[in-house]
Amino acid sequence: MKSAQITIKDLAEALGVSVSTVSRALKDHPDISIKTKVRVQELADRLNYKPNTIALSLRQGRSHIIGIIVPQIVHHFFASIISGIEEFAFKRGYSVIICQSNESYEREVINTQTLISSRADGIIISPTKDTTNFDHFKNIEENKIPITFVDRVCPNITTDKVVIDDYKAAFEATEYLINTGCKKLSHFSGPKNLEISEKRKKGFTDALLANNIAINEHLIISCDNFHDAKAKCNKLLAQNNIPDGIFTVNDLTAAGAISAIKNAGLKVPEQISVVGFTNGEISKITDPPLTTVDQNGFKMGQKATELLISRIEKKTKQPYKTEIIPTKLIIRASTK
Repeated sequence: MKSAQITIKDLAEALGVSVSTVSRALKDHPDISIKTKVRVQELADRLNYKPNTIALSLRQGRSHIIGIIVPQIVHHFFASIISGIEEFAFKRGYSVIICQSNESYEREVINTQTLISSRADGIIISPTKDTTNFDHFKNIEENKIPITFVDRVCPNITTDKVVIDDYKAAFEATEYLINTGCKKLSHFSGPKNLEISEKRKKGFTDALLANNIAINEHLIISCDNFHDAKAKCNKLLAQNNIPDGIFTVNDLTAAGAISAIKNAGLKVPEQISVVGFTNGEISKITDPPLTTVDQNGFKMGQKATELLISRIEKKTKQPYKTEIIPTKLIIRASTK
């Protein structure tokens, strides 16, 4: 007997029966006697026989694999999305292949090619912040592989999407700052080519206008990570252009702002309140703990997988859906 992976042919030779008999016995076919089924199963267990999943996928036309492409696996929000995807997929009998673009368009293109080659039944994608050419997504569609976008979406691709109401969440977070007494507000915004960034910025500015507060363009600063936020907040405070409230595009940016504020000898929230966006683990360990918008990444991942598997398994076409997951403002000590 071979030392390599055991095949149905090996089982058939050892038992002195045909390959088709072994195959039908393993599938519990009614035409095969109970005695033969027991013999086949006992030998399969003893020799640790495992079905050839690649061969099965070729025969069935389905791999039961879902591909995932996210910008950063270590980012709490995307890790939560992956957990939601994996949880739902596992219960439905699917495995997942996780790819990280690391916010690189070139890597994202390679990721899509890898998942197509791996015969993924469907792909869940959150594009990079540098993605402006969508040909690689169209290539997935041309290969008849369904796509579901999650959080970040591609406006030029018509497919299922799972998002939050970024505008509403930003409006409510900004209005909360205003209601606590803030009058001079700053927004640390994300990349302009990302729809979520522009919606959060619009929610911020509209909340100011709705409360008769003038928009100061000098207080809308492009930065979406810890180090940029710290550097640009340092510069802002050094110019003596000090806001009394800051709404940031994500929690890491908020953490950078808090660090700069404290280094400048100012107090959070007594002098400057700070609100983040994500509700990741970092929001609980900043000093003070961060008021932030909970995006509910785990539920987003579950819903994205539910939509994708529904599209994979239904042979008839169904209308594309955009699911909006509710958010919640989590109040902690970084605001008055």
